Amino acid sequence: MHVEVTTPTQQQQRTFIQMRTVLKVVDNSGAKKVMCIQALKGKKGARLGDTIVASVKEAHPNGKVKKGKVVYGVVVRAAMQRGRCDGSEVKFDDNAVVLVDKQGQPIGTRVFGPVPHELRKKKHVKILTLAEHIA
Repeated sequence: MHVEVTTPTQQQQRTFIQMRTVLKVVDNSGAKKVMCIQALKGKKGARLGDTIVASVKEAHPNGKVKKGKVVYGVVVRAAMQRGRCDGSEVKFDDNAVVLVDKQGQPIGTRVFGPVPHELRKKKHVKILTLAEHIA
């Protein structure tokens, strides 16, 4: 009889960004953490490049957005894997978001950390131009 031991981190299946998911904010808009209220596209939830409605849970004291404000955001890093057209898969070790206004323009002027080039297909070219590293 063969018994395979798996750690809890190997068992955890990464899923969509859904209601009550806490995401890290990777721009200089003033927010640190936001909680997803609603994914604007799809029944199950948001994936890489999707827009969400979120509530600011933590913020810098003198930033543009304050705690408790309802904001829009684009998911730029997701722990759930996403297939690319060349057969490879991309996934990140955290869930991160860039805050945008209703028209889709970024609130901050800088984007930190890697950003996948799939955002070009989703018409978020402005976020790609602000990003310091494109994965």
